[in-house]
Amino acid sequence: MRSRWIEYKGKKIFYQDFSDLFFNTQAVKQELVEVQSIVINEPNDSVLVMSNFQDTEIGSELMPILNAASKMTKDHVHKTAVLGVTGIKRTLGDLLSRLTGQPLMYFDTEEEAKEWLVKE
Repeated sequence: MRSRWIEYKGKKIFYQDFSDLFFNTQAVKQELVEVQSIVINEPNDSVLVMSNFQDTEIGSELMPILNAASKMTKDHVHKTAVLGVTGIKRTLGDLLSRLTGQPLMYFDTEEEAKEWLVKE
């Protein structure tokens, strides 16, 4: 599993690393399964999530899977920052957010994302 817990300014952030998987849908699916199993074992409204999709394609095959995963974990997630989502991926991300009710904030850098996540 590539994803891991990191600490920033004394707060735990779950860094979901889907980056550099390009068109490898199977690798994204596998990482997603592992990520879900961790998040759903955390208390409700407690997890700060930073998801990195830099250089990874999100096509129509992955959207239903991402939708289901987001619905499953949303009660446990407090905030979600997303990296590497621009253009059509951003449109799909916005659609996912509307379908699941889990708001997403998009950032260009990890530093910006981490700052937003730890700020209340």
